Amino acid sequence: MQFPQDWILDTLKNSLYQKFGQIPFTPIVEPCTNPAFGDFQSNIAFILAQSLKANPKNLAEELARSIGESPFIFPPEVGGSGFLNFKVKPKAYLDTFLAIRSDPRLGIEQTKQPQTIVIDFSSPNIAKELHVGHLRSTILGDVLRKLNLFLGHRVITDNHLGDWGTQFGMVILGYKKYGRPELLTQRPLEYLEELYIKIQKESDESTQIREEAKKELQKLQSGDPENRSLWERFVQASLGELDKIYQRLNVKFDFSLGESFYNPMLEGIVEQLLQKGIARYSEGAVCVFFGKSFPELEDNPLLIRKSDGAFLYATTDIATLFFRFQNWGAHRIIYVTDSRQKLHFNQLFALAQILALPVRLEHVHFGSILGEDKKPLKTREGTPVKLRELLDEAENRAYQLIDAKRKDLSPEKKQHIARAVGIGALKYADLSQNRTLDYVFKWEKLLSFDGNTAPYLINAHVRIRSIMKKASLHGYYSTLGFTSLKFETEALHPQEIELLRTLLSFKYALCLASEENSPHHLCSFLYALAKVFHKFYELCPVLGAPTEPIRQRRMAFCECTAQTLSLGLNLLGIEPLDEM
Repeated sequence: MQFPQDWILDTLKNSLYQKFGQIPFTPIVEPCTNPAFGDFQSNIAFILAQSLKANPKNLAEELARSIGESPFIFPPEVGGSGFLNFKVKPKAYLDTFLAIRSDPRLGIEQTKQPQTIVIDFSSPNIAKELHVGHLRSTILGDVLRKLNLFLGHRVITDNHLGDWGTQFGMVILGYKKYGRPELLTQRPLEYLEELYIKIQKESDESTQIREEAKKELQKLQSGDPENRSLWERFVQASLGELDKIYQRLNVKFDFSLGESFYNPMLEGIVEQLLQKGIARYSEGAVCVFFGKSFPELEDNPLLIRKSDGAFLYATTDIATLFFRFQNWGAHRIIYVTDSRQKLHFNQLFALAQILALPVRLEHVHFGSILGEDKKPLKTREGTPVKLRELLDEAENRAYQLIDAKRKDLSPEKKQHIARAVGIGALKYADLSQNRTLDYVFKWEKLLSFDGNTAPYLINAHVRIRSIMKKASLHGYYSTLGFTSLKFETEALHPQEIELLRTLLSFKYALCLASEENSPHHLCSFLYALAKVFHKFYELCPVLGAPTEPIRQRRMAFCECTAQTLSLGLNLLGIEPLDEM
């Protein structure tokens, strides 16, 4: 299915080929940021001007004359010092709308070149509670899963758990000294973290405790039955609690392969890299040195085995990379972590390049969630905010808002709405930000029914469903299923055209969000659509339209807007309510 943007791009490509033959770059057509200049624009004249040593404005005017008018666009205009501006004819918008309005996918086809994409996200440490810092990785990774599945790729999600390492020596020692089995059953993560903190504090004050914890870790690593049994109990208890959080966020994983899964592979990988001459010994340790081919890493070798024989996080990540490529056939691997791990992934990706692995690796990094003091969000006591408590507060605050507005609803209904609005508001507040930046967390802002928020978008969807419910009560039939229905372009209100233009840019927003691994593009589109719809509804009577054909046309616009909002919110992991 081709959209107006696709037609314009094809037309521009043809014109470029006719005038200049094969050119070494692909033109880009983007929506105009200011509708006064048109619907779409291209900066191709500026790019051409550099290679042809010509004036960009003259080139743009030449291309505009070459393209001229067509059945779906008016003659292009040249703006500024060389932008090509395109305006789509209303009939072209309407014809496209008629073609997609009964399609559940809204005309967006799946890719003809599907890839296997592995997405590594969330990845908490076992025996520790999830905190607010885990929120961004968890929901961002889940949206990337949904987007790529929708676009037709095979997606494998993996929660790379931190289930092995020095912390388990401390936790095992703590449990042996102070263990209370009933607390491990009642509140496993909280209790295990308390044990870890207690032993860590004791080890800071006592060399003997440090040595005892080290011995417990060595016993675990050497397969001691008692310590192995305790470790397995801690892992299973932790997974049960983690799953409760993931269920509340409606996040699912295909695999949760922890560091322990890869532990048997590490020695072989180090030896393999040594044999190939990629790694070498340095003061008893084994490192990968990157040299002049990677100038930014020349002074940052990758340590893969310590002088005492211990392996590192990097060694495990190399094993994970090999496994995903060899066993899952990954074409792309996306790692969703915070920006502080940039160096680590630059090193890992450079090693993959040296090994000539035919897999595309991407680090989808993100900034921090800040409090109103512009510092990382903490409790009043200065500790990280637990994600469980953050979700509770989101639901409670949303419940209070709903309870104040809808006394007529049952407590169960209010709770359902509060869960959708509260959790949705948390997700959207994060996803609507440019992921590379820090953002300030404010309850009042994210739960507001005005502005770029989840409650505003959910409310827009509810409002449209209310309109369609009233239409049904008045005996007006739903129009989406009537593919033979024809609309006249005469008397199209400018706000109807603006709504059509916005609706038909959904594909562009989805593809941009997927290509850049940045859901904020989809959020910006949904917010723009909701605003345009509200203005349309204000200026264009729907049920009170002057004629039956106009009423049917506007009802169809309403239904398609609701369908688009619903699909977009679902892709963001937010429930689009029909009532609120």
